[in-house]
Amino acid sequence: MPKIALGPCQYFWPREQTETFYARIAETSADIVYLGESVCPKRRELRPEDWIALGRELAAQGKEVVLSTLTLLEARSELGMVRRLCDNGEFRVEANDVAAVQMLREHQLPFVGGAFLNIYNPESLRLYREQGMFRWVMPLEMGRDSLGALLADYSAADVETEVFAYGRMPLAWSARCYTARYHDLPKDQCGLRCIEDPEGIPVHTRDGELFLNINGIQTQSGRVTNLLPEWQNMADMGVDVLRISPRPEGTAERIEALAAEMRGEQGAVAAMSEGEVEDCNGYWFGQAGMQVVRE
Repeated sequence: MPKIALGPCQYFWPREQTETFYARIAETSADIVYLGESVCPKRRELRPEDWIALGRELAAQGKEVVLSTLTLLEARSELGMVRRLCDNGEFRVEANDVAAVQMLREHQLPFVGGAFLNIYNPESLRLYREQGMFRWVMPLEMGRDSLGALLADYSAADVETEVFAYGRMPLAWSARCYTARYHDLPKDQCGLRCIEDPEGIPVHTRDGELFLNINGIQTQSGRVTNLLPEWQNMADMGVDVLRISPRPEGTAERIEALAAEMRGEQGAVAAMSEGEVEDCNGYWFGQAGMQVVRE
């Protein structure tokens, strides 16, 4: 059966809320927990040292802990944050930027290749494997057919494949902060207003359709991708890990529902998805990402 992973939290939550959230996660069936700030370096309720300390607590509960790096680097000072994670000496690292790949390669440390390294073909997969990558996360817009062809063509079976299976999809990063712009504030004087929006700010079309989600310098999908019902098909393809992205509510319950279904409790995932009007799965089936495909 594939392992269940909890991805890094994409949102800016108060320290107490973050600690309470992960205390609950420690009690779940999640096999892997990714920790760290991957969106904005100004979000410092928890610093790298705090994430490492939290990782120790989760590791003591039997979780595989991975530290995630920033995805968009804009200043030399941010390289220092990445280096502290890469040099932590305890946990493996998810490299979301090539700078992190280079640091980890210099130290000959194995790493997870994040989805935003943009690996789309066997040649790229093989190249990063030679740099020390032991697991890669499929780009979010890659569908099952493309993934299946890539896995069939790639001969080095010692690289694990992880799929972003549930959560709001991170689509793009920008030097601008859209949350600050929304509040009519300059980026350098944003007041960390994103802490007021525990799941970002929804953006609708003029027709009222949910379109995007603003999360600081990150733009997310408005709809929540939900590939959990496809877990058996993914397992048959050779997918090793299914990632669930943290949300303020219901994350632990999603993890347990998926674990229950993997144990043979049919309908557990479907029951959690019933009535969810914001779900989508189009990319997986080769359609527009916002679409909902039923097979």
